[in-house]
Amino acid sequence: MTQDNSSQDKAAGPNGGGDLFNTAAGWVLFAGVVGLGLAQLSKHYFEADKPQRPEQLGYVIEGVVEADAGPAEMSMAEALNTMPAAELIAAGEKAFAKCQSCHTVDQGGANGIGPNLYATMGKAVAGHAGFAYSAEMQAHGGTWDWDNMNAWLKNPKAYIPGTKMSFAGLSKIEDRAAIAMYLNSKGSNLPVPTFVADAAAGAQDAAAEGDTAATPVDGPSQSVTDVPETPTR
Repeated sequence: MTQDNSSQDKAAGPNGGGDLFNTAAGWVLFAGVVGLGLAQLSKHYFEADKPQRPEQLGYVIEGVVEADAGPAEMSMAEALNTMPAAELIAAGEKAFAKCQSCHTVDQGGANGIGPNLYATMGKAVAGHAGFAYSAEMQAHGGTWDWDNMNAWLKNPKAYIPGTKMSFAGLSKIEDRAAIAMYLNSKGSNLPVPTFVADAAAGAQDAAAEGDTAATPVDGPSQSVTDVPETPTR
């Protein structure tokens, strides 16, 4: 006599499948939690969520050059030769409008918050008679040549710490060159420095050409022993 287990199999089938599904789902959930935890741990450990460069590198690779901050600023000599002198003086007169609240520039002009600037270029620093300069300005020394005027107009407080001049400075060297040229036209006559682009590169090219000219041309050579003797008579 055989026993009919079909009803029991049917009853056990759904329950067994459910247990298997729950077990698999549990493992998947557990794996997800572990993965999330590891991701958070690695993120905080390596600071992968911060785009900026850390203050101190964990490992510095020798020979790697830092990214260039941008093109280097042109020299004062180059800036003074970017346009004809008359045009640069006109540009300087326009830019000098920023200075007129403190300075006059014409001959015999009165001192204001700052000294009259007539014939300033080429004159000694703190050399305008009748103006009360700061002690730091008087102690600086030197003359107002092109480079000193460039540094002064760029950042007065950095050039002469302790100066009473409150002007923040001009960030563009083109503006500084124009104002210096304008001041030079007002009672001064300093020679304008010339600028020759790539002078160093030209010197290197000339040296290379000299080396090439001195190098002998390859070709058959003849030693002294190869020269046939001249018969004597």
